[in-house]
Amino acid sequence: MRTTRSAVLLGFLLALLSVPLTPATPAAAHAALVATSPVRDAVIGTPPGEVVLVFSESVSPVVGRVQVLGPDGRRVTAGEPVADGATLRIPVRVSNRPLGTYLVSYRVISADSHPVAGSFAYSAGAPSATPPEPVSVDERPSGGWTPAARYVGYLGLVLAVGPTLLGAARWPRRRRRAVTTTGYVGLALVAVGTAGTWVAQAADMVGVPVGGLTRGDLTAVAGSDVGPVLGARLALAGIAAGLLSAVAGGRAGRGRRTALAVVGLAGLVTWPLAGHPVASPLPPVSILADLVHLAGMSVWLGGLVTLAVFVLPGTHRRVLGRILPAWSRWATVAVGWLVASGVGQAAIELGRPGALVGTTYGRLLCAKAALLAAVLGVAAWQRRMVRDGRAADRPGRVARAAGVELAATAVVLALTAVLVQTPPGRTADTQAARATREGVAQTLTSAGYTLQFDIYPVRVGVPNSLHAYVYTPQGQPLPVAQWTVSLALPAAGIEPMTVPVESPEPHHGSAEISLPARGDWTIRFTVRTSDIDQATVTATVPVG
Repeated sequence: MRTTRSAVLLGFLLALLSVPLTPATPAAAHAALVATSPVRDAVIGTPPGEVVLVFSESVSPVVGRVQVLGPDGRRVTAGEPVADGATLRIPVRVSNRPLGTYLVSYRVISADSHPVAGSFAYSAGAPSATPPEPVSVDERPSGGWTPAARYVGYLGLVLAVGPTLLGAARWPRRRRRAVTTTGYVGLALVAVGTAGTWVAQAADMVGVPVGGLTRGDLTAVAGSDVGPVLGARLALAGIAAGLLSAVAGGRAGRGRRTALAVVGLAGLVTWPLAGHPVASPLPPVSILADLVHLAGMSVWLGGLVTLAVFVLPGTHRRVLGRILPAWSRWATVAVGWLVASGVGQAAIELGRPGALVGTTYGRLLCAKAALLAAVLGVAAWQRRMVRDGRAADRPGRVARAAGVELAATAVVLALTAVLVQTPPGRTADTQAARATREGVAQTLTSAGYTLQFDIYPVRVGVPNSLHAYVYTPQGQPLPVAQWTVSLALPAAGIEPMTVPVESPEPHHGSAEISLPARGDWTIRFTVRTSDIDQATVTATVPVG
């Protein structure tokens, strides 16, 4: 009992430690386009030699799905786009670039394997008489394939992990064959779910429904970041199948049991490596929390399945008197780690308290937590029965309670499958800005340069991303020697405050700015392009 309490206490300490580690500024998952050069809908002097897209997290372009179309509708891209972290550069042909409106179309894969697609326009010289309109695209043509595949994979984990552990712990000998079969079924479901995820990823990468995929589309997934992870999961499931029979049947030695444990742990790691944790503000913490969460879920629910289906029916009360207390201790540890890691994950993925009720991710999380709390209430009642020694005498009541737990947790798994496909609460502001095209984008002109800037999402109380680009009067990128940017709100008596600016590239400045009050803010750019050339431009940014 002391060991159990210590394990649960350590789990909650993990959750408490995760909360203060969460940074105030939102990192992204489900990448959003936060800035472009040229600025969306801008009119510049001459066609640029490249188009730059800046996202909220690292991305990789989908081959053949990133292009720039000229005013005549022809492609003007010169080679493949190049991704450098969150920046995507699209080279444009230097010659034969007519004046008019250009259309940029992109489809990329974010760091957490989710697709991002869209389009925007800019003009060189003047807009075309009939400019092309940016088109809306379906970022997820896979539809329900991804959550369905996730659900099947989670169910497979439950059936593979829990029964195997119970079989290895020498539960009733006459039940071991059935437990081993259940483990094989679980591994098969893991393989089916992984294959379904592969197909869904192919559909989202190329932007076509599942029914329209070709063999080449499916093969292309192997070259993406998520492809090797899914391939490793399939391979590990096959290795686990070779070790399962002897371990679950209680005939394996320590070496084989250790090998299966290592393979199982490696297989569990593939889930966070293909989801939100890899793109979180603290990837190691998020990956560890997700790993513990999956392990706790698999042990608890898999044990419940084994208990309800194979152990409770027909087992003598004396045997149950030994099994149920041991299982209760296992379940307590598993549930403690499940809750602790879940709290840690929620703290990281929500980012701020308001996201708990103000975002789809937060509301789904609340529904999952409420349902899980009800299940834990039933589990606590069962634990009291076990501690009082009444459970062995009433196996029917224990079995019915376990059935209620399993039915409710089946819904919890479904919510989880949807949750992992939903943008985290910490990225809601960026996602909303991208969806509604909120923000400010302006072009300012001085005697020596043209400056284009955009600010997203232009909201009070949240970090806002500022990106500025400087060009010559002829529209060519102009390197900046020094940036000085300030913000002021004269109507409220807020004096100019300097904004620290970074330079990800010579003609590009970026910053995170905070707008503490509503009103018409004045933003001032002082740009020095040489030892003697310097000019200042100002603009008004309305913040409602």
